[in-house]
Amino acid sequence: MLKKSTLQLLRFPFSFFLMPVFWFAISMQTDIDWYKAIWIFIILHIIVYPSSNGYNSYMDRDKGSIGGIENPPEPLKELFYVSVVMDLIAILAALYVSTLTACLLSIYIVFSRLYSYRGIRLKQYPVIGYLTVVLNQGTLVFALVFMGVGNTAVLPPILPLLASAFLIGGFYPITQIYQHSADKADGVNTISLMLGKRGTFVFCGLIYSIAFALLFLYFTSINQLGLFFTLQLFFIPVIIYFLIWAIDVWKNERKADFLRTMRMNWIASIASNLGFITLLILKHNG
Repeated sequence: MLKKSTLQLLRFPFSFFLMPVFWFAISMQTDIDWYKAIWIFIILHIIVYPSSNGYNSYMDRDKGSIGGIENPPEPLKELFYVSVVMDLIAILAALYVSTLTACLLSIYIVFSRLYSYRGIRLKQYPVIGYLTVVLNQGTLVFALVFMGVGNTAVLPPILPLLASAFLIGGFYPITQIYQHSADKADGVNTISLMLGKRGTFVFCGLIYSIAFALLFLYFTSINQLGLFFTLQLFFIPVIIYFLIWAIDVWKNERKADFLRTMRMNWIASIASNLGFITLLILKHNG
């Protein structure tokens, strides 16, 4: 039986925040094998993402709030072994989908470990760490899902692939905004710490704008602008909360705290998941 602290630090609910990339990728696929789609969903959200969370917590040994947990417990050695076993299970399970899926998943796991591993620790470098997350959680996962769920071998469309990277790129720095002091004490210089709290909001707004511009170009190219504007409706609450919070932080940087960050995470994740699921339904029933 796993210890309570191990289960907590695997942070299974946190997978919800990474789920939009899955729905976005699958909504772009026109020839879906739903059995493979379900299999990939389980591999990513029930095994791989929690495993990465656990490994990251084991390496970081956080004393302050982390994504999804305000007061994290002390990680045990058990957490490390569980994360390794989960990684192996995920790769073996991915072989059921295809060798390519297993290879791409292995690359994801390797870079997520290099991101946290104390001997290398890519997260300590603001630009390298940021690009590792963006290319891993955005581009790589999008490609893995898109090609994994397809009945035929088709490369992912370039503009949505890039948009996925920019969507993650516009979201990730905000998740770091409340932990500047903890990161600085740990010798980690995140992109958010480098930009400052006000700069983080400006940067994320710019990156999100590029993501939406790429989506606009894509839907224009396939003559489906109606889908683009439908998708934007779901992001209205995200934009409103983002702007209100940005104004509050501009007046008082203490407002960039854990609770407001988690609220931003939930609003953005719920809106994104619902938006891309709606896009999936409309594209396959239109």
